[in-house]
Amino acid sequence: MAKRKTAYVCSDCGAEYPRWQGQCGDCQAWNTVTEFVVASNSASGRQSGGYSGQTQAKVETLENIDLTALPRFASGFKELDRVLGGGIVPGSAMLIGGSPGAGKSTMLLQVMCQMAVGKSALYVTGEESLQQVAMRAERLGLEKDKLKLLAETNVDTICNLALQHKPELMVIDSIQVMQVADVQSAPGSVSQVRESAAYLTRFAKQNHIAMFLVGHVTKDGSLAGPKVLEHCIDCSMMLEGESDSRYRTLRSQKNRFGAVNELGVFAMTEKGLKEVNNPSAIFLSRGEEPSPGSVVMVTWEGTRALLVEIQALVDYSQTANPRRIAVGLDQNRLSMLLAVMHRHGNVQMNDQDVFANVVGGVKVTETGADLAVLLSMVSSFKNFALSKELIVFGEVGLAGEIRPITNGIERLIEAAKHGFKKAIVPYANMPKQKIPNMQVIGVKRLTEALEAIE
Repeated sequence: MAKRKTAYVCSDCGAEYPRWQGQCGDCQAWNTVTEFVVASNSASGRQSGGYSGQTQAKVETLENIDLTALPRFASGFKELDRVLGGGIVPGSAMLIGGSPGAGKSTMLLQVMCQMAVGKSALYVTGEESLQQVAMRAERLGLEKDKLKLLAETNVDTICNLALQHKPELMVIDSIQVMQVADVQSAPGSVSQVRESAAYLTRFAKQNHIAMFLVGHVTKDGSLAGPKVLEHCIDCSMMLEGESDSRYRTLRSQKNRFGAVNELGVFAMTEKGLKEVNNPSAIFLSRGEEPSPGSVVMVTWEGTRALLVEIQALVDYSQTANPRRIAVGLDQNRLSMLLAVMHRHGNVQMNDQDVFANVVGGVKVTETGADLAVLLSMVSSFKNFALSKELIVFGEVGLAGEIRPITNGIERLIEAAKHGFKKAIVPYANMPKQKIPNMQVIGVKRLTEALEAIE
């Protein structure tokens, strides 16, 4: 028996090492270097085509490349099509990750049952039995007479059966339980996930099959497995949602056929996931009476404007070290904004506990929320309510200046559609033409913004 060859791979960045070490030299992460079993000659022979699926190397000029666009087909969910960039591309490999119970299998089963009416579809399950999948379809009230099911974890067997049935759409649930027979390691290991994903991706591209791969996540919310898993696929998406909330957000992190950071919103019901066409209405479920510490901002997600409510609570601290807690926002940026407000806004909160929250469980990562967070904190600190018809957005610099952000006009137009009549925005984002039924106030400094709300 030939001696097996091993290497050591960082699960975070994909760097390889000849021996084990506690810290990765590339990404500086600790305890991420794991043993990787190098595939044998028969297994490594599959890699000669690369991830693109090409079997023969050929040099061509850019002018001779066929630019005919691949025809997309709809998935049945407009929100999913939005995240994918307009629909499913034949021959693409798409990875969907999420925490247990988020609804990954439920959503894909709904998509496959709808697509099976007009196209050949194959659902491969490695974690559940066929009876469990059928029971879920029965509970969701889906059509069951068209979709083909397969319970298998061996990649070679799956691909051989797929060649016989020639599906146009496939689901692999999940990639962590798939295994290649030539790799002598347990399913779920770095080597098995790496070989299985590479083999399935090449198979999908060579046979023009649109393939969904379901991936697990780690405790910190990132996709489990080696980093090469995200490199070889075409689209990476994360399905997120709190356990006590019925709403789920699908966000694209990588997309070769569309925009990244696109967002789709779904609601979990007894009949599965239902798409939410107007997510701003969900996140703006405010009380009838205005309350201190609440303001609405317009965030930009992919190609759509989304209205969310920013809440702040400022209260006298009973401890020597006041707390700074942010939910849905960057906590380090919250501390920076408090320093800017103290230095350039003459508002001191050194002895106050500060809590900031984005209502609805949405995560706002862009800097356009800076001005809204600051004004909501001032509103709570001075105990006065801002107008319910006020919209705010803008980036705040360390010198107290209000910097412009992208898509300012589109954000104002979206806010006007929802009935907002007043806006405080960066002066550089002021519209050249007046927006009907809306007063837009442009500010250059933080002091001007504070004066505008008093």
